[in-house]
Amino acid sequence: MRWLLTMFLALVVLTALQPWLRKLGIGRLPGDVNFRIGGRQYSFPFASTALLSLLMFLIARLI
Repeated sequence: MRWLLTMFLALVVLTALQPWLRKLGIGRLPGDVNFRIGGRQYSFPFASTALLSLLMFLIARLI
């Protein structure tokens, strides 16, 4: 149950930070899928997620 709460909170925080992260290039890497349907923008940042996961893994290993 704790991991579900953690994932939900991470999703809320990352969604709120999405405009700022997009300025840094997160969400615009090759492998990230963006499309517009009915006036709404949908984003599936597969490559960015893999990159951030690797970065967090390396930080966790160093700590």
